[in-house]
Amino acid sequence: QVQLVESGGGLVQAGGSLRLSCAASGTTFSFNVMGWYRQAPGKQRELVATISSGGSTNYGDSMKGRFTISRDNAKNTMYLQMASLKPEDSAVYYCYAWRGSPRMEYWGQGTQVTVSS
Repeated sequence: QVQLVESGGGLVQAGGSLRLSCAASGTTFSFNVMGWYRQAPGKQRELVATISSGGSTNYGDSMKGRFTISRDNAKNTMYLQMASLKPEDSAVYYCYAWRGSPRMEYWGQGTQVTVSS
């Protein structure tokens, strides 16, 4: 049974840093794409960042220059290093994983990130 297990969420002051982790279990293969999405109350889910198995990355506009996504394919673990955090970054952050053949996608349970002013 494939599961995505997240850790690292919590409370941080504005300007601080936080690192999120997402570990995939129940599989011996690396996903083609992994990423992070977030959703704040009353707002649409938005892309935070994605990373391919080859290391190609993509970031949402407001995250560029502040967030860094990485992955360890041997461990099937993905990380999100967040810096210069702002109160508007407060949201539930979700881990996402996708493979193309056969096509399958998975979501983590979400982890709360709260940035205080």
